[in-house]
Amino acid sequence: MTKKEFADLISKKIVLLDGAMGSNMQKSGMPSGVCPEKWILEHGNVLVNLQKAYIEAGSDILYAPTFTSNRIKLKEYGLAGEIERINRELVKLSKQAVRDARLKGNKRKIYIAGDLTMTGEQLSPIGTLDFEELVDVYKEQISYLIKEGVDLFVIETMMSLQECRAAVLAVKETCELPIMVTLTFNDNMHTFYGTDPVTAIVVLQNMGVDAVGVNCSTGPEKMCQVVAAMKEYANVPIIAKPNAGLPVLIENETVFSLGPEDFAAQAKKLVDAGASLVGGCCGTTPEHIKLLKEEIDTKKPHIINQIKRRTLTTERKTLDIDLDGRFMIIGERINPTGKKALQAELRNGELDTVLGMAEEQVENGADILDINMGMNGINEKEMMVNVVREVTMAADVPLSIDSSHIRVIEAALRIYPGRALINSISLEKEKFEKLIPIAKKYGAMFILLPLSDKGLPKDINEKKEIIQTILKEAKRQGLTEEDIIVDGLVNTVGANKDAAIQTLETIHYCKEELGLATVVGLSNISFGLPERQFINSTFLAFAIQTGLTMAIANPSQDLLVNTAFAADLLKGKEEADIRYINRVTKNPVVIKSVNDQGRKSVSEAPADVANQFTYTDKNSDSEKEISGHGTCCNLADNKAQVETQESNQTNQAVYEGVIKGNKRNMVQLVTQSLEEGNNPSFILDNLLIPAINEVGQLFDKQIYFLPQLISSAEAMKSAIDFLEPKLKKDGNEKKLGTIVIATVAGDVHDIGKNLVVLMLKNYGFQVVDLGKDVPSDKIINTAMETKADIIALSALMTTTMLEMKEVIRLRNESGLSAKVIIGGAVITQSYADEIGADGYAKDAGETVVLAKKLLGIL
Repeated sequence: MTKKEFADLISKKIVLLDGAMGSNMQKSGMPSGVCPEKWILEHGNVLVNLQKAYIEAGSDILYAPTFTSNRIKLKEYGLAGEIERINRELVKLSKQAVRDARLKGNKRKIYIAGDLTMTGEQLSPIGTLDFEELVDVYKEQISYLIKEGVDLFVIETMMSLQECRAAVLAVKETCELPIMVTLTFNDNMHTFYGTDPVTAIVVLQNMGVDAVGVNCSTGPEKMCQVVAAMKEYANVPIIAKPNAGLPVLIENETVFSLGPEDFAAQAKKLVDAGASLVGGCCGTTPEHIKLLKEEIDTKKPHIINQIKRRTLTTERKTLDIDLDGRFMIIGERINPTGKKALQAELRNGELDTVLGMAEEQVENGADILDINMGMNGINEKEMMVNVVREVTMAADVPLSIDSSHIRVIEAALRIYPGRALINSISLEKEKFEKLIPIAKKYGAMFILLPLSDKGLPKDINEKKEIIQTILKEAKRQGLTEEDIIVDGLVNTVGANKDAAIQTLETIHYCKEELGLATVVGLSNISFGLPERQFINSTFLAFAIQTGLTMAIANPSQDLLVNTAFAADLLKGKEEADIRYINRVTKNPVVIKSVNDQGRKSVSEAPADVANQFTYTDKNSDSEKEISGHGTCCNLADNKAQVETQESNQTNQAVYEGVIKGNKRNMVQLVTQSLEEGNNPSFILDNLLIPAINEVGQLFDKQIYFLPQLISSAEAMKSAIDFLEPKLKKDGNEKKLGTIVIATVAGDVHDIGKNLVVLMLKNYGFQVVDLGKDVPSDKIINTAMETKADIIALSALMTTTMLEMKEVIRLRNESGLSAKVIIGGAVITQSYADEIGADGYAKDAGETVVLAKKLLGIL
């Protein structure tokens, strides 16, 4: 199947997918705890009959049962060596179902999708799995599926956008078959890793995915919200494959709440919301699909939106760039040029200053962060990759990848978990020929720099010619105007009195005639002149009036940034008044003459430290200098005051280290706090525990998501591991109770469980982690041996939920007094009540609270 054939199919009809696989196999006798793929191969007729029924119900695309047939998953069953046989034989079974359906008179063209999903291993820096290793894992499985002749690929039930990217790249680098991707979203409209529907579709469609959507997650009605959110940004068809409602326990059997008629009636609304491909996930049967077909048969196919938005993303949110919208800032400070201290740190492999610059620039209003690692004495490619990984965890704004070397840019784009900006692509031969395809492959936007091998354009006409040439080639390769931001190419007005006028003319030309966004680097305009900040800020106001979209600048330069916000206000841009008031009241600019003591005014300060002179003491006639950007302090009057201040600063750093997930320096910070006289119990009770509580609140408010939660928990763990011997020595070691925890038999998912373990240990619980796919009797025996106070059970799959009830039955029969608490993606409070569990927690934070409550600690 070609990509064109896939697009033609979608343009002719609402495409019907198949229904559930796992729940139907379980109904046919597949027991918990076995390898599903192995069981299906041993009972091939069950799979063939099910897929024949889906074809008869109207399915156009069958998912081959290769869902977890990757090397990592099969290794858990000792079957990694049989990966080729398993994948190829499973595809053969689906092909047999298609052949049998044809023999029965079904003449429709039925397509078979090779099915990929998550491996269960977490990617670095959260986990230990390397991105390239994951790509290779997918490539291996893909190669076998291609050998057996699948028509397209589906990457489904994904929780991590970065893992989606790895699978997409694996397919694209192996073949040219169509790709469908579906993620699973929680009730809060985010994946487990914090990606929202808009961000998911923006990143994936720009990478060349042919259809994007949602599966599993929930029933049809709630899924409509996800589809509607995607539709606003979609330039590709949307997929919806919901569950048959929520799972419930009836007579010791897990069933789903929606029968075929109710499911079909609700799923029809997904088409109305914008879905072009629909089917069913957990709990759906051929009857569900048959009635769904009847509901949608008269529906006309959706016209795919051809209008693109200008968007950059992180892994967790999207930044819209509007030609007539608010002015934006690309923070320029993460660049070692001229920064000796930063250079020294980078040579030592230290990133503290980099991360501090990232956080400070975002706090001061940067919308995008430019990352440049160009310097001597380091491996620029390796350093760029490390910095991109760390900054994406520390700052939730999109990145601009800035390097003179193509290999460095590609390496960064490859591992960046969102949609980045390339800074930049010129008409210089190598960049022009190699970087445009790279931008297309990774779905990036790029800054168009109007330079050629000849150097600077001699006049505005040559500049326009260069812009047109690059634009034309980019469009030929499948990019659009919305993927490009033109650099106005600022020259110094000191050398060319028309420099500002020429740049303004370029901005006007790009916006009004070509419909292109624009950017400038401001500092060049005033090079070699005194009082540069006045020239820069005045030029910026002119440029914004002309239509400038964004500038590369230091967001800590208050005179400059406040001018930009004022310009937006005067242009009447939406919410510009509130933004201006908030900005200038937080970052006022005070301009004074040199006073009698010779203190410099802001007008005499270097542009990059101008806001060090912005604080005025209203109770004094004199201006007070401050020690850093946005921070005011007075000199201490005596040594004790200084020592107290230093101690407070250290303790604040310990607290913020947990909040920011700074596991690299936690031991150093805790050591410093101990040296300043704080005892281990004080650090634990007054710094670490309050910090992790704050992280939990940020998580509950959806300000933090799984990556930040894990980073903070690991930072706290490193501190506690260091303090634990000292707490024991002082007799203050806290053990709140013993908890045996496991993912139940048949379930090999443990991401959520591992986070719960980490959090419980951080709070002082003695945790016995039995891992995943743990037999019920082993859980009970371990609880008896350790005299556990609580048994905590996790399950991600509806097919393994019943194991929780089995553990409770065994607990009751054994006479154990341990409380049983349960959690996991498919678990609800009602299910906990139904099986007699002592509690339910939806996440790690709630588990800690629940455990304390059950043990009477709260």
